[in-house]
Amino acid sequence: MKKVVEIETLHLFPVLDKMLINLLSTLTDEEWNAQTVAKLWKVKDVAAHLLDGNLRTLSASRDGYFGTKAENINSFQDLTVYLNHLNMTWTNAAQRLSPKVLTFLLEITGQQYSSHLYSLEPFENAVFPVAWAGQESSANWFHIAREYTEKFLHQQQIRDALGKPGLMTKELYYPFIDIFMYAFPYTFRDIAAKEGTVVSLIITTEIGGQWNIVKGEKEWILNKDTHSEPNAGVKISPDIAWKLFSKSLRPAEVLEEAELIGDQQLRQRVLEIVAVMA
Repeated sequence: MKKVVEIETLHLFPVLDKMLINLLSTLTDEEWNAQTVAKLWKVKDVAAHLLDGNLRTLSASRDGYFGTKAENINSFQDLTVYLNHLNMTWTNAAQRLSPKVLTFLLEITGQQYSSHLYSLEPFENAVFPVAWAGQESSANWFHIAREYTEKFLHQQQIRDALGKPGLMTKELYYPFIDIFMYAFPYTFRDIAAKEGTVVSLIITTEIGGQWNIVKGEKEWILNKDTHSEPNAGVKISPDIAWKLFSKSLRPAEVLEEAELIGDQQLRQRVLEIVAVMA
């Protein structure tokens, strides 16, 4: 029996890339320097980070070239510090690139990047695991899905900063947030509860949905049963969700706009889901 990829995203990469290039090609100098919700980054920095993602993927995954090997990575926190340092050194160096050069490089590397992802066998081990989901090894399809969240998130940061709509659609947003929800059970890994306890997250409007975790004998299990009766839950908007789970907003900042039900400890932990390495 043929294995089925849980979340298909490959067909969406060219869509996002085309939208990104079309957007960046129209920006004024003032817009390139607009502040984003990523507090350390302007629009140009976010675009540079997207280019870094293309180049690093092609170098490591396609070409097997990793440059200077990371040392003394013994924990999730160590990995986060290392990646943040890589990101910072790259965006600092990219200050030397003009917006026109940056856009050109994003366009040509984006095409090679998508071609490489199409070449990967979906169920072989990926070059890197998805650490924010608690995985020590990941299948290529999930690595690709994680890459989709990166492409979506950072373009949405740019659009949000400039008031440019476009990505908050069922076609593009739902796969993004559906992938993010793989961090939901991992976030509860150290939370004790009675077997059968249900915790739900509802993201409103037609582009959202409902995700639940259910306490099993040994671990929390993710499902999307809309008929579940939760012991605790959170309901938030799509706009809050993408910012909250990428750490652009923190739990205390969304309490007035979130609808919270049930057990206080469980519902608070929902707000602490993080599906990025930051």
